[in-house]
Amino acid sequence: MPGPHTETVAARSALHADLRPDHPAIICEGRETSYAALHRASNRTAHALTSAGLSAGDRVAYLGRENEHYYDLVLGCAKTGVVLVPINWRLTADEVDHILRDSGARTVFAQGEFLPAVERVRDNLPQLREVLRFDGAGHRAEGFLAWKGNAPDTEVTAGVEPSDPMVQMYTSGTSGLPKGVVLAHRTFFTFIADMRRADCDWIDWQPEDRTLICFPGLHSGGMAWFMHAFNVGATSVVMEMFVAEEAVRLIPAHHVTTVWAAPAMLDMMMSERGAGPEAFSSLRKVVYGGAPISPTQLERSLEVFGCELAQMYAAAETGSVVTCLPPADHVLGNPRLTSAGRVCPGNVVRIVDEDGKEQPPGTIGQVSVWTPAHFVEYFRQPEATARALGDGWLKLGDAGYLDEEGYLFLCDRINDTIIVAGQNIYPVEVENALRAHPAVADVAVVGVPDERWGETVHACVLATPGSEPTGRELLLFLRGRLADFKIPTSYSFLDSLPRNPTGKVLRRELRQRLAGTAR
Repeated sequence: MPGPHTETVAARSALHADLRPDHPAIICEGRETSYAALHRASNRTAHALTSAGLSAGDRVAYLGRENEHYYDLVLGCAKTGVVLVPINWRLTADEVDHILRDSGARTVFAQGEFLPAVERVRDNLPQLREVLRFDGAGHRAEGFLAWKGNAPDTEVTAGVEPSDPMVQMYTSGTSGLPKGVVLAHRTFFTFIADMRRADCDWIDWQPEDRTLICFPGLHSGGMAWFMHAFNVGATSVVMEMFVAEEAVRLIPAHHVTTVWAAPAMLDMMMSERGAGPEAFSSLRKVVYGGAPISPTQLERSLEVFGCELAQMYAAAETGSVVTCLPPADHVLGNPRLTSAGRVCPGNVVRIVDEDGKEQPPGTIGQVSVWTPAHFVEYFRQPEATARALGDGWLKLGDAGYLDEEGYLFLCDRINDTIIVAGQNIYPVEVENALRAHPAVADVAVVGVPDERWGETVHACVLATPGSEPTGRELLLFLRGRLADFKIPTSYSFLDSLPRNPTGKVLRRELRQRLAGTAR
């Protein structure tokens, strides 16, 4: 196994180019890029960045979808110490402006269709020196490939260390403006090393794996999954954007062995024509995150995918996986299916109260994590960094508790907690109860302002096809299942729920929509 001296992207890229040059690193849109080709291409990118006057610590932004050239840029920046700032292409021009302004990006690479969003705000960004079209195959006369075309593909000697910053991922901004989460090279190496030392294979990457990444690489989860596969020399099957039909096609076409997705993505895949054990016979493991899996989802997933399932819990700030619900726990009727699993080797989790005092098992508090993969800082926000990581323990925005066996149960985001007359209500508990109703396909619960009680509970419901549930019907259903103060007092019946690119419901957007309208 590679040793500590290879725990930078440059060193690991050179190692794979030497030991398995012809093995495919990336498959995208039918194109294969070998480890040797990716190493040479990212060397050219690194030299071109240096020739453009960029140096270690400078920020370079990317706005576009994923392909092999995006990961060429990821590696090229990492080899020089330049910090890459990926930007979600679904953002508005104002949101793009915030990230470019906050990061101080000196160069922006943007795919053609997203260039207008950058040009619209460019004049107000004095630090931004260059905006370059980022197009790959078929656009060789201009853009990224032409920009770096004459650069050498020789080794890069920038002297990058494992603790040096590598990428700056922006949070989803569920509570205020997004913050730049700075992650170092070490972030993407510690998890695999700790799992191997513990001889633990709950979540693993093997050199011969072909892994399908459903999360976008512009997201910390998608980036981490790619980097872990890259670090062991596996093959990443990359989609420019998640499309369930395409995901189902790619698994048998490329003999995919592992998949990383959100539960909502798995549901969409299982609903596609042709989805079933025969199409998914190459899979050995499906890993999901972002939410617990319901008994119905589990039963269907085990039947349709026909392989091991594992759940993982992480945050952008943790840099990697914190807890895992192992395949052995994915058994119907297991009460721990609603948990986020056990603490992974190398990490420590404790539950603390508002004063930082550790809480006993079964007591809800703030989830606090010690992990060697933790983020470096919130960019240019020392006070926020100190609040989150001041004593070495990362204080996440999640409320939860540990049981007697050390399984972590998440109750909700602390900022999403609803307080009714001084009583704390965690939306996930109410949502899980409502999902048990046969007419409820999905639901998001939020608090709405109330002059008398401070807040009241409001449920935004998606009905199952052919069903027309009423608020009264759902209220009667919940009686006896939840304490009275937790039962929603108002309901909205919607066609869809707002979500971010990873499938997480944007409760903040729902609260904004509902301000003054709940009834």
